[in-house]
Amino acid sequence: MKAYKDLSKDELRSLQTELQAQYEKLKESNIKLDMSRGKPGTDQLDLSLPMLDVLSGSTESFACADGTDLRNYGSLDGIPEAKALFADLMECPTDHVMVFGNSSLNIMYDLISRAMIHGIGGNTPWCRQEKIKFLCPVPGYDRHFAITESFGIEMINIPMDENGPDMDMVEQYVNHDSAVKGIWNVPKYTNPAGVVYSDEVVRRFANLKPAAPDFRIFWDNAYTIHHVYTDKKVEMLNIVEECEKAGNPDIYYELCSTSKVTFPGSGVAALVTSPANVAEVKKTLTLQTIGFDKINQMRHVLFFKNAEGMKAHMDKHAQILKPKFEAVLNCLEKELGGLEIGSWIKPLGGYFIAFDTIEGCAKRVISLCKEAGVVMTPAGSTYPYKKDPADTSIRIAPTLPTPEELRQACEVFVLCVKLASVEKYLENK
Repeated sequence: MKAYKDLSKDELRSLQTELQAQYEKLKESNIKLDMSRGKPGTDQLDLSLPMLDVLSGSTESFACADGTDLRNYGSLDGIPEAKALFADLMECPTDHVMVFGNSSLNIMYDLISRAMIHGIGGNTPWCRQEKIKFLCPVPGYDRHFAITESFGIEMINIPMDENGPDMDMVEQYVNHDSAVKGIWNVPKYTNPAGVVYSDEVVRRFANLKPAAPDFRIFWDNAYTIHHVYTDKKVEMLNIVEECEKAGNPDIYYELCSTSKVTFPGSGVAALVTSPANVAEVKKTLTLQTIGFDKINQMRHVLFFKNAEGMKAHMDKHAQILKPKFEAVLNCLEKELGGLEIGSWIKPLGGYFIAFDTIEGCAKRVISLCKEAGVVMTPAGSTYPYKKDPADTSIRIAPTLPTPEELRQACEVFVLCVKLASVEKYLENK
């Protein structure tokens, strides 16, 4: 079939009638699917069930390496074994690691809150400064943007390409505007586009010369070992090493967790940053808690043993995820290839597939999908304030549905893209 943009008005009307009939028939199927978040499927969660058995009431000793009883108070920044596990995974010294509870999002929220209330590095708290701005590579992670929006921080869109954010823009803002205090990043297998930051981009981040002494790079390395293809694993430069080489050892906060490695509700999250930043965080953390779940930290240590054990575990995840990702990608190519009504990136890892409609159609596609029984992330969510200027960005989350549910969801999605695109072209004729 010809590209939709090349169809005459009569051809478009005829196609609309045909597609509308298919859509009405599809709605009669009473499909009810939720693809709004990137959640692991049940089969992925089952992979970690043996972890629940590594500690039990018959365990001989609950003491960790420093003598602390796992069942008691203590180890504010994590047990030594858990710090060593994350240091191994993130390739950094153990004194750069703090181990928290199950949520890296919680850590990020607290870092922003701490900066607002107490300031960073002895500087004036953000809440007492006239203007605070944050850079937001787009499309990006909606929960990042929700955090800064909740504090009234002005967010600035930074476009991305296949190498990462537009670093000319980043450097212009960071190096010349003292109101710019931070930048959000998912540097590897970005949410939602699956981009991996290039070596040049990482080095330029490390070599930033901020106008604000309290500027920080938020390096949310959520998908560092979340490969979809075990034979195409992508590696990237280590932000810790690059910042230290550049003489900027305190400029970054790196986050990671086991949320989509083991159990999202019962994982372990870590902050990787300089010893100076660690000391600063601990000053207020000691007012918030006496320590996190050490039993769960040890459970993860005993289950994985080291970073290689964690990576081997993720290969099992990849075996489950690869067919799901390819089912969606194959459907998009089969049904939309050549029609010029959408574009997408084939990610090598992460949890999402980014899809772009023709301009002005994303909201309509999501609305049509919902009416047909498939709930997706609201259009615009991948941009600050949920405002996608071109109304094109859609995030597809293929991980939770079963193969049969995914087939149904894809059928609905491509039909809705076709229908919304025809409507848009007719509107413009």
